[in-house]
Amino acid sequence: MVNSTDFAKRLEKILAFYGLSAAAFSEEIDFNRSTMSHLLSGRNKPSLDFIMKVIQKFPEVELYWLLNGKGSFPAQSKTIQETSSSEHNEPLPKNESKPASRSASASIPVTGNSEKEIDRVIIFYKDGSFKAYEN
Repeated sequence: MVNSTDFAKRLEKILAFYGLSAAAFSEEIDFNRSTMSHLLSGRNKPSLDFIMKVIQKFPEVELYWLLNGKGSFPAQSKTIQETSSSEHNEPLPKNESKPASRSASASIPVTGNSEKEIDRVIIFYKDGSFKAYEN
C-alpha cells in the first residue's frame, strides 16, 4: 500500500529533479492542480491514472520507486535492471514447479496494431523484487 507521506516526498524529488513547480508538473501530465496539492500534502493517495501519466511523461521515473520507494531515481540506464539478483536464484518450494521456458526463436503471433512498439516490460515477483526490460 502506498504511504501518502512518503509518496509526497518522492513526488517532491521528481519536481526538484525536473525543476518544475507543482502547477507546471500538473500541466505536463494533464492533471488538476488541486490533485497535485492534495498529493503533496499527503491528503490523498495517487490514482492509477496519475501514476501512469507520470511514468509515461517522465521516463527517468521508475514505477516501483514511485510506488514503494525501492529502486532508484532517476533511472540508472536504459539497460536491463534487476533488484537483488540473488533472490531469483533461490530454489522453488516443493509444491511449485518451474515454468516451462520457451525457445527464444519461437514465434509468438501478434494481434492488434502492428505499428506499436513495446517500450518497457516489467516483471514483478512475489518477494517484492522486479526486473525491467527497456527497449
